[in-house]
Amino acid sequence: MKAVVVTGYGPPEEYVVGDVPQPRPGPGQILVRIAAASINPADVRLPSGEFRDTTPLPFPHVPGNDFAGTVSEAGPGVTAFRVGDEIFGQAVPRALRAMAGAARPSLSTGSLAEFAVFEADTPFLAHRPAGLGVEEAAALPTVGLTARALMATAAVRPGETVLVVGATGGVGTAVVPMLAAAGARVVATSTDADADVLRALGAAETIGYAESGYPAGVDAAFNLTLPSDRLRGVAAAVRPGGRVLTITFPVPEPGWLGRPDVDLRFVLDMDGTLGGMREVADLAAGGGLPVTIGRRYTLDEGAQACVDFARRHTTGKLVVTM
Repeated sequence: MKAVVVTGYGPPEEYVVGDVPQPRPGPGQILVRIAAASINPADVRLPSGEFRDTTPLPFPHVPGNDFAGTVSEAGPGVTAFRVGDEIFGQAVPRALRAMAGAARPSLSTGSLAEFAVFEADTPFLAHRPAGLGVEEAAALPTVGLTARALMATAAVRPGETVLVVGATGGVGTAVVPMLAAAGARVVATSTDADADVLRALGAAETIGYAESGYPAGVDAAFNLTLPSDRLRGVAAAVRPGGRVLTITFPVPEPGWLGRPDVDLRFVLDMDGTLGGMREVADLAAGGGLPVTIGRRYTLDEGAQACVDFARRHTTGKLVVTM
């Protein structure tokens, strides 16, 4: 089968599109013909070698976590899905088994391929709702899960002001309209070119990326892009008793903020305790989780999509169709 292939540690410029053996499902697993997949940070950070000491990656490696597709084969013991089911979801490489949740980990052989094998018994796969296209479904899983987890953790109240740092990315373009729907006043970092997009999604104000331009006294700040050991500027914008929520590594320590009067939360829900793909599907089907696709690629352009994700400014998600 054709796939995006990484043959060794290095930058995404070294990825290729080539042929690899088609995986086969074992007990409790399903084989999915991939219709579309989207790019996430792990697709370029894991093969870079950044985490090779803690999570060594076997090669050849096929990247890709988020997908939409059709079940083409079910292994013994699978009851949740049948051949022909249209599904979507998120799964991490098998090399990340230790980080993928304790009970029902969502693992796969990599979704930037014509076919991939997934664990069937996980909260991170679901049937694709009618009316949700394959490209939109492929763009939703990681950003939908993360946006829902942020909202559940932050418990934003109507009238609060929320600073969103990294608002133009996949998670940002999902969480900004959710914050606006919750009655928050959203201040979003943005380029001038993306300001109209964010205002259309519900941002009340857009600002540049410089910390000197952050507003003072916000009730909460969502960090979606800065390393979590570089959040003093973000924390300085938050009122006493306010909240800082971050989704980036390294796992933050409260002392790094220099603000003992601020509540710091690291949001990463690998077990689906705050909701899984079924909840993402319901929210998307009801119009409460819009998706923004910045650029589209074919599988033959899949390696270039990874390069663009790493090297170019992106708005929303980059989607690869098969």
